[in-house]
Amino acid sequence: MGDSSAFPGFHSHSYDRDYARPLFRVASFSSERGDEHEHSPRGRTASFKVVPAPSRLSQAMSKLSMKKLQQAVDDNSVEDEEMELIKEKYTKLLLGEDMSGGGKGVCTAVAISNAITNLYATVFGTCHRLQSLPPEKRSMWNREMDCLLSICEYIVEFAPTVQARPDGSTHDVMATSPRSDILMNLPALEKLETMLLGILDSFDKAEFWYADQRKQSFSETNKSSFKRNEDKWWHPEPCVPESGLSDSLHRELQHKRDQASQIHKMAMEINNAILSEMQIPSSYIETLPKTGKVGTGDAIYRYMSSGDQFSPDHLLDFLNLSSEHEALEIADRVEAAMYVWRRKASMTHVVTKWENVTELNADGDKNLILASRARSLLLCLKQRFPGLSQTTLDTSKIHYNKDIGQAILESYSRVLESLAYSIVSWIDDVLLADENAKQGNSTRIQKQVFNHVSPQR
Repeated sequence: MGDSSAFPGFHSHSYDRDYARPLFRVASFSSERGDEHEHSPRGRTASFKVVPAPSRLSQAMSKLSMKKLQQAVDDNSVEDEEMELIKEKYTKLLLGEDMSGGGKGVCTAVAISNAITNLYATVFGTCHRLQSLPPEKRSMWNREMDCLLSICEYIVEFAPTVQARPDGSTHDVMATSPRSDILMNLPALEKLETMLLGILDSFDKAEFWYADQRKQSFSETNKSSFKRNEDKWWHPEPCVPESGLSDSLHRELQHKRDQASQIHKMAMEINNAILSEMQIPSSYIETLPKTGKVGTGDAIYRYMSSGDQFSPDHLLDFLNLSSEHEALEIADRVEAAMYVWRRKASMTHVVTKWENVTELNADGDKNLILASRARSLLLCLKQRFPGLSQTTLDTSKIHYNKDIGQAILESYSRVLESLAYSIVSWIDDVLLADENAKQGNSTRIQKQVFNHVSPQR
């Protein structure tokens, strides 16, 4: 009875052997010989032996056994619930977010892109502090992103390879491998995500803290030395000691800011590369202006077409854009003109990749030169306004895209770009609070010294 084979199927559920069954409930068979048993025609007979009443220790072990069994059942139920949620999510994606099955949903690529965007908004939408994610949100992010990114494992391409036979000969076969864009960009994006979450985890035990402005009185808000932009009024206010942060933490904040800024640039480059590979919708082409001059306007066109030297920074300084709304309007106009010039240039030139076209290899073609300058102006505009919204063309590409791999890479890089920009902004808030605190502390010290050395009247 003590052997594990006495409990068939028991160890397949990973339960503890010691708490398989309570000992006082096991019936044992005795082979003792009694007088009447000896004279029995059957000789040795089996008699039922009753085990003594359970002790308190046995009762405690029984309760512990039931707790372990209940905990295992609860764990299995949680896993079953998570599996059902995953099945429901995949079903929703396959139906294009239309659970009625009426065929009114979007294509699978758009559904997956929306799922990643909505997941980011759910997990990071209410996080405005330099601190690690709560465990439940961290678990939710990892679990659902693993499910969404696992789709890339089945996006493959065939490539010829040589396979050896048992007799030593070889023959050519077609083997599958991850698609080149996924193989190159997905590991890089996962690395950037790990670095961003690591930056947040590094500030769990920092010298600064946060005060919710919505819970502060009007007088406390006025007394605060921290001043932020009006578009961030609902964010929690970073607080630092009166003497400011330590030099080591200040250097660490500056280092983390530079690191997050570099991650933002890399994510933005990957996102731009993925968007450039997406097909331009016909609906967008129909809305293009007849000429690039009409799209950009007279002032921008004269600056872009005059002279051999073109500086996008000088042009942006001349435009003096004061808001992201104005910057987005200029970006839409310049991007539309760029594609007009590219379409005209493609009539006389065969261009495989427009990103490689510069003024140096334009061969004097005015359309190629203007298209190259428009692209450099767009890049400069996005760098000057890192939080710039998507242009009309980008939105159209994402909406009409049907490539699932491109949809995953684009949305993944876009949410990482947004997270990196948010981290840079949060660090800037803390550094600004530190600068104000140190200035106030320096002023207080000067007043104390002045009062100490000034003659008393």
